[in-house]
Amino acid sequence: MAHILSLKESVLVYLDRSGGLQKLAEDCKQFNDPQQMEAVYRFCVSVNPSDVLEVDPVLGDCILRYPLKATALFQSVCFLAIKTLSLVEKIHTESQVNVILKLTHLPPFPEYMLDLCSFPRGYGPMRPVSMEGLVIAMTRVTKYTQGARFLCINDDCPCSTGFHHIRIHAPGATESATVGNNFSCMICSSPLKEDVKFRVLGDKQLVELIHVNALDGLCAHQQSSLRYQSVTLFLRDELCNSVRIGRLYRVLGIPAHVHQWPSITWSVEANSVQPWEPEYPHKVSASFQELLKATAGSPWRFSAVVAQGFGLDVAPPGLYNTLKLGLLLSLVQTRADAKDTFHNLDLLVVTTDTLIADRLMTYSLSLACRGVRHQASGEMFASLSRDEHGAGTANIHAGSALLATGGICMLGDLGCYKKDRLDALQSVLESCTVSVFIPGKKYGEDADQQLSFPVQCSFWALTDASRRSGRAECALLGTADLGPVPVQLADAFGLVMQCKDMMGEEHALLAQTVHTLQQAVQPGKPLYSSDWEFSTQDYQELVAHARSLQVELSPEAEKVIHGYYMASRRVRTQSQGVKMSVASIKLLISLAEAHCKLCLRTQVLEEDAVIAVLLCENAITLKHGASALVIPPDAVFPCDLGDVDGLHKRDVTLDELHQNILRFIYTHAPGADTYITEE
Repeated sequence: MAHILSLKESVLVYLDRSGGLQKLAEDCKQFNDPQQMEAVYRFCVSVNPSDVLEVDPVLGDCILRYPLKATALFQSVCFLAIKTLSLVEKIHTESQVNVILKLTHLPPFPEYMLDLCSFPRGYGPMRPVSMEGLVIAMTRVTKYTQGARFLCINDDCPCSTGFHHIRIHAPGATESATVGNNFSCMICSSPLKEDVKFRVLGDKQLVELIHVNALDGLCAHQQSSLRYQSVTLFLRDELCNSVRIGRLYRVLGIPAHVHQWPSITWSVEANSVQPWEPEYPHKVSASFQELLKATAGSPWRFSAVVAQGFGLDVAPPGLYNTLKLGLLLSLVQTRADAKDTFHNLDLLVVTTDTLIADRLMTYSLSLACRGVRHQASGEMFASLSRDEHGAGTANIHAGSALLATGGICMLGDLGCYKKDRLDALQSVLESCTVSVFIPGKKYGEDADQQLSFPVQCSFWALTDASRRSGRAECALLGTADLGPVPVQLADAFGLVMQCKDMMGEEHALLAQTVHTLQQAVQPGKPLYSSDWEFSTQDYQELVAHARSLQVELSPEAEKVIHGYYMASRRVRTQSQGVKMSVASIKLLISLAEAHCKLCLRTQVLEEDAVIAVLLCENAITLKHGASALVIPPDAVFPCDLGDVDGLHKRDVTLDELHQNILRFIYTHAPGADTYITEE
């Protein structure tokens, strides 16, 4: 008894020092409504294990090893404080005080970490652990019983009145364990009957958490023999709706065995949930640092060499350089900033050689912080099933796009998708949200419900131009046959690129054939001699570092982007009837920022805006035809970079195109003469 009193004294000292007693008094005010009568009253107490260990090591050990025993100690002290200070007159017994200990953190030792890949689970004490993982499914919020009052049916028993028999939910307990009908009086052993009007309900939500490495099986890389199993989290009350599908979280919780005869389910009662992001390398290799110094004289050369040497395991240097640049730009631009605003760059590739384009995308997917390759037969956005843990409510499972949150979702050839899937994709591209319809009758609810989830990933797709669409507007100068993809869907993608070698299809086919045969005959041997050689790891580190950069638009770049948008909107509306939406401005800014990051700068220059304009103009031309701004089909890589003078020739050509863009703005943009000088 002296030991228990000592622990309770330590609890009181800790609550006094940490401000817990003051918070308890504030929380009690909401329960003083005379019309509110409940069986139990719930109080959340924030507990810092490090501070508790300083007050009393034995109490700290109790909290970390025997959380239910520690909760009982805090419950007793809180009840005494409430009665002594007369905070809530309606609380008569200790069992009416429902205390929830909210741990701020756990010690950073392996004993307190639960790896979601580890097995078996279920041995050892049921104590708080920390785990990290990806949310792949979640249910709707339903109700559960926090506490209930029971009365003895024997009128002569003192337990037939008052609050002597109170049952409170405990970790791992099912609903029947709290409000069952087979309980007996502890005094006379007569059956107990619930006083239903005193039942207290709370919110409950089930979440499926899985190890983040499980996504490796969706990236189309080397398939692993490992299999991953998800863990069910129970989120209760204030923790409901604290997670989003496709996001990573660090969870503190207490493992529990949920008994549902004839089976036992291992699950976790969540105590606290915090967003979590794994750390990625943010360094730039020595090779790229040397290249950056060597190309410092031109704002365009670094990105050109980076694209030239990218993906040499798939395609020879010089082939599909524009596509390689587009993939790199999308990789570095796909991110969420400090304000949780998501930036993405969708890409649609028009090609007659879908195999090489698909391989380049697959190779690039390995450089993304998170990449998912979608199978046409799978679920792209979300699917529903019935919850298996007794609630019977709808369980919402993440599709490929939601699993790729913060990264890339590669769709492959859009010719493999049915029209309804393409329509759904277009809707998501335009709104960045997906709606899930939940029929109420099927999932035990009175009314139907429609939930919306944000889609925060970049989509990569390709279309086979050899599948003729037969659209009449292909007769317009510069347009490309988009195959089975409607123009409206291509507009929703924004950035559209055509894989076309400037030397002709026969030259590209020959170069690719030689490249493939050399790789087959001499695997692992460098095929091309160059002053600059970069490994896949070099590119991975470059992309990770570039993605982390925070950039801002310079006034010069902003004027070029704004001027081009205004001029292009006027020209295309008048001559072609094509409306330039506000999404075009976002695309231009996104491309300029991405090129700036790829060049490892923090301020977007006018030259970055020029690259953005050229890529955007080429994309619009492929869909709607050429405008008064006449540029070559492969404007960003107008010449071969294989020889010594290639980079210089490219700089000269880009300078000329820069002047053409300024003249176009000066001629057609309203009010351009105030910020564009005619030379």
